[in-house]
Amino acid sequence: MKVVHRLPELFYHAARRAPADLSPKAQERLRWLRIWQDLRDEGYSSARASELLGRSRASLYRWQRRLSDHKLSALEDRSRRPKRRRGPTWTPELAEAVLRLREQYPCWGKDKLVVLLRRQGYQVSASMVWRIIKRLMARGVLREPPRGRIAARRRPRSRPYAVRKPKGYQVRLPGDLVQLDTLDVRLLPGVAIKHYTARDVVSRWDVIGAYTRATANTATAFLDTLLARMPFRVKALQVDGGPEFEAAFERACQERGIGLFVLPPRSPKLNGCVERAHRTHIEEFYEVYYGELDMTSLRRALEEWETVYNHVRPHQALDNRTPADYLTACHPELAPTSPLSHMW
Repeated sequence: MKVVHRLPELFYHAARRAPADLSPKAQERLRWLRIWQDLRDEGYSSARASELLGRSRASLYRWQRRLSDHKLSALEDRSRRPKRRRGPTWTPELAEAVLRLREQYPCWGKDKLVVLLRRQGYQVSASMVWRIIKRLMARGVLREPPRGRIAARRRPRSRPYAVRKPKGYQVRLPGDLVQLDTLDVRLLPGVAIKHYTARDVVSRWDVIGAYTRATANTATAFLDTLLARMPFRVKALQVDGGPEFEAAFERACQERGIGLFVLPPRSPKLNGCVERAHRTHIEEFYEVYYGELDMTSLRRALEEWETVYNHVRPHQALDNRTPADYLTACHPELAPTSPLSHMW
């Protein structure tokens, strides 16, 4: 006995002339169904007919079931989005803590924020912190600060007094070598300051300052600040060929028994630690600073940021420890007392 499989009349009419509003993929499925149906009407089994066509029988049956509601549009591609999606697993308290820290330190990423969150007792991963940040940004709750460009100027000059760092000079302990450099920071058109950064290459401890000019006198004044704020004895400084590090500054280093090494011309990479520190202070302080621009207010804010930098900000180069934590763990005799103990 011959078994005839019948589909809705709409199928046979559309198979002969597919509607123009169907996509090419849906029209192709309609043609495969017509050929498959013709083979079955000739007595082939569904398995043999699908084998001859080179199409999966499950797919042909699935397309056939879609036509049961007499809508050719059912042959179009459907969304493959899961019916159930994984929702957020963090608590509102954790999201609020991430938002608070990100607003306080807008330039810090997940790797630094997760260290601060764990200090506060939250058991959270860096990937979850990043998902929370993305969710807050998508909702418009968290807004990224505008980023600008700060110009930097270097002028190579010959050095009559300072020497090159000897090849055999060993840097093992904090204070063995502190890199010192200046930077032109233009906060507004016509408003520029001279920013000083000193970084110890072992502990990553930073001392920073701002002045209206970069001269030998201001560099000497910053040297006094540097020696007062470093928690350890500074044995040698490394500077570039800037004129601010000549004359009175060189004499001050000699009087204090501090070695002074000068870089070869056009070699900023040899002062890489302090160059990287400049970028950090630009991105994480100057570009998000909205306070007063007079020197008194700016210096006060810089000193507060220096404290945060040395006692709060995690450093990946120090295994996510702060410079103060590093000194406590590796050189306890040099460890300073934390001025931020009241914050946690």
